[in-house]
Amino acid sequence: MREFEMNKCFVKNSTGVLKKVLLCPPDYMKLQPINVIAEKWIKENNELSIKNCIREHKDLIKAYEENGVEVVLMEPDKNMTNQVFARDFGACIREGYILGKFKEPIRREETEAYRKKLEELGVPCVAKVTKGFFEGGDFWFLDDNTLAIGVVARTDEAGIQDIREQIGEYGYSIIPVKCPKENLHLDMCFNIVEEKLAVVCKQALPDSFIKILEERKFSLIEITQEEVFKLHCNLQALGNGRVISLKSNTEVNNKLRTYGINVIELELNEILKNGGGPHCMTFPLERI
Repeated sequence: MREFEMNKCFVKNSTGVLKKVLLCPPDYMKLQPINVIAEKWIKENNELSIKNCIREHKDLIKAYEENGVEVVLMEPDKNMTNQVFARDFGACIREGYILGKFKEPIRREETEAYRKKLEELGVPCVAKVTKGFFEGGDFWFLDDNTLAIGVVARTDEAGIQDIREQIGEYGYSIIPVKCPKENLHLDMCFNIVEEKLAVVCKQALPDSFIKILEERKFSLIEITQEEVFKLHCNLQALGNGRVISLKSNTEVNNKLRTYGINVIELELNEILKNGGGPHCMTFPLERI
């Protein structure tokens, strides 16, 4: 085990060059009725093809490696059927990482597994949520010192306050963003793809937050509520004008290209049935 790299900058924003990520293969993934997308497929008596899930995940790994991103893999556990969505156990900031607290009981075993992995990787834990709930899919940097945290289905005000109290010494300010619960996480209806460029579902976001984005001179690419459930907002920025998106996300991808963005398209149809996309599957370890 390496000693903690206390002077290292881990993740400083949402759009810098992504250097290193943590992923978990979907070897034991199973549809669970804990979000509206998975519930839809369960009602249709759909079963996941694990073979296709594994193939799609390997394509994601390949896309990262071809773009200079180091990929670290978790060892999947048969008891953790949603572990592929590595984003959700916490969030990484400059000083280290925030260990979250899962709301859904079926995901709580993941916390200790990921905590051990971050310790092994030498990433210090700078905050641990014990009051309320917090999941990483709700976490965004608006700039280097301003954090937007969703209050949707899995994160609450108590969890945000717990984070605020623990990382206040580092100079961060936090903006809570309340959205309808069916959106699950903030990254389902809001995504920063490049500095001052975001994909948003205005129907799902509060007017006050849209106003903040406009005041900060963000350009906004809009999607509908229906597209939220197709994961059209769940993109992954790589920095330097590169974004991982879904091949099926045609309209958004075309609009991104008009802004000069290099869109890396992946087919992730099977994994999406469980309610998460490229952003959900990715925990950033280093972004400069």
